[in-house]
Amino acid sequence: MVGQGRLIGGLLVGAGVLLVLAAGGWLIANLVEGTLRISGAVFGLVLLFIVVAPLVGGGAFLFTRGSEEARQFAEAAKERDILNMVLTRGQIRISDAAIEMDLSRDQIKEYVHDLVGKGLFAGYINWNDGVLYAKEASEMRQKCPNCGGELELAGKGVFECPYCGTEIFLA
Repeated sequence: MVGQGRLIGGLLVGAGVLLVLAAGGWLIANLVEGTLRISGAVFGLVLLFIVVAPLVGGGAFLFTRGSEEARQFAEAAKERDILNMVLTRGQIRISDAAIEMDLSRDQIKEYVHDLVGKGLFAGYINWNDGVLYAKEASEMRQKCPNCGGELELAGKGVFECPYCGTEIFLA
């Protein structure tokens, strides 16, 4: 589950704070009553630091690690959304993707380059025209078999002739 480290880390830090407050209250109460001995206070403080310091330190580590993990999952989800858009539609305008995902053009470009680097995206990217094409779209640049018109991408693996309406389906 994403962000679980943040939850567990927060709980550990909270438990550490509660232990410090409880032990501090006990020490102050015994000090006020006059029943506190030096050896008991030292033992209590040492025990408190042996238990609380690792608890709070581990909790802080898990909290920061969980936050970073949540950020990485959010980035991966954005990359997956871009990949799904271009694969299901065959092509997508960068401006449309940026608007749908509330991202800048540079962020879209960064995500696409990351997907290419990971070997998850193959296709044609025309940055000047601002269009991403799936692999099938980049391979299919042919004329309509019916009328000879230039085919246009209509969806994943589907090309359509704008002149006669013929649809070409890729396997």
